[in-house]
Amino acid sequence: MLKMKKVTETYDLRVFTDAGDYFGDVEDTIVSGNKVFGWKIKASKNSFLSRVLGSARGVIVPHQLVKAIGDVLIISKSAVPTGNADDAEA
Repeated sequence: MLKMKKVTETYDLRVFTDAGDYFGDVEDTIVSGNKVFGWKIKASKNSFLSRVLGSARGVIVPHQLVKAIGDVLIISKSAVPTGNADDAEA
């Protein structure tokens, strides 16, 4: 059964990759027309995103990379920035 959520219910949801890494928190939703285009994810303290981005505040994840929305938002591992990812995991 498909459950509907209001966009306002998704703010501050914790975001995880499909590999189980804590990615950040939902800051905002980007809507184009009447469809969700993407998600602004802020780099929260102790998140994988804050280690990879350094001083940047967050990233925009296209809606196509979102796998599930419920108590948390799950995104595809391919949404992870690749710049310094190997250094951040070491």
